[in-house]
Parts: sequence; structure tokens; C-alpha cells
Amino acid sequence: MTAGTVFEGTRKPLRLWFMAIWEVTSQKYGANALGVQRVLGLRSYTTAWAWLHKLRRAMVRPGRDGLAGLVEIDESYLGGKEAGVRGRQSIHKAIVAIAVEFSEGKMGRIRLCHIPDVSAGSLEPFVIDAVQVGSIVHTDGWRGYWGLAKLGYPHEVTVLSASPDPAHVLMPHVHRVASLLHRWFLGMLQGGISKEHLPYYLDLCSGFQNPQDPAKRVVEGLDEQFAA
Repeated sequence: MTAGTVFEGTRKPLRLWFMAIWEVTSQKYGANALGVQRVLGLRSYTTAWAWLHKLRRAMVRPGRDGLAGLVEIDESYLGGKEAGVRGRQSIHKAIVAIAVEFSEGKMGRIRLCHIPDVSAGSLEPFVIDAVQVGSIVHTDGWRGYWGLAKLGYPHEVTVLSASPDPAHVLMPHVHRVASLLHRWFLGMLQGGISKEHLPYYLDLCSGFQNPQDPAKRVVEGLDEQFAA
């Protein structure tokens, strides 16, 4: 019955699993392993951590549709301050690519992805994976985005340095998501970031920021697993 699902191999009652689902989806900024361990009365922190990651994966549909229409794209950096670096340079910070679907000034779905650098070789695959071809993509003037038009994306460019307005005014949607992302990581992980597990956390953050109810996404993910 539970084979091929997040419950496979569990020795715990399913009631505890559904309590964990409630804990994950009812918290504004998501749950952390210590909180789940405390609420469920689990002896092992490792068990709570493993359950959280299984549920986070269930919240993301592998075949989800790409963003469409108008899409704003930029990058953000997670980590402490670095001395001696400027602009898009980074030594130890994690770079997160952000894509935000918007219409009439309102944000729609978002996509987040950990990328190794801000070269075209990293940014273009992110756009291809996150955005449907033909969608209008709005970025700043960074050269890593210069090839998007050739890939089938009408490309709108705002050169931030040429405008008297600040970046968060010129590209408000990605900056709002970046701000929420930083607050979310500080609230849930107290600023601690493991690059190895960062994709899981980004999927969860993306899920909570997308319009659909996060609890519904978990249920849909479980339904797909049972159907398979």
C-alpha cells in the first residue's frame, strides 16, 4: 500500500506522518526538523530531518508547467558578508536564480534554483527549465542574459545603472521574492545553509510562495505516488 511513496519503509504510524504534513504546511515559513521532532515526540532528530525532506520533495511536481507570459528574472545571494568582492562576485555565498511570473503588477508562480555562477552557461539552462519558450523575459543588463532572444524568449532589458530609480523599483517582483527568501531562511534555518541540501529548501520556499495551497500540493504529490 505504501510502496513507492514517502511512507515506504516507515515503522511509525501514518497518523504521525499526517501530523508532520500539517506541521510543514501550516507554518508561514515552513517547519524545521527541531520543531517537527518536538511536536511529534520523535526521539531522533535525524528521523525528523529525513521526514521533512521527503515531504518537501513531494511538494514539487517533476512535470510542472513552466512560467509563462511576463517573467522577471534575477539572482540573489545567500550567506554572510564577504570582504573584497563587488557586484556579482562571490567566494562562499550560494547563488540563487529567481524567476517570477507576473501580470498587471501582481506576482504569480515563482521558480528558484541554486546555480554555480552567473555565467550564461548557468543562467540559460535555468531559464529554459523554468520558463516556457515565447514568454517575455525581463532582466537587467547582465551579459549572462544576452543570449535569451536567440533561445526564443522576447527579451526586455533594464540597465539599472542608467536609471535614477533603485533596483527594487525597476525590478520589484524578483526583489520582493529575494527579500522573502532571506527572511524565510533566517526564520527557518537561522541563516545556516548547506549547499548540498539547498535545492530542497528552495523547492519548499518556492512552494510556499506560489499561489496554490501548500497542503494541496503535498496531497497531490502523494496522490501521484499512490497512482504510480
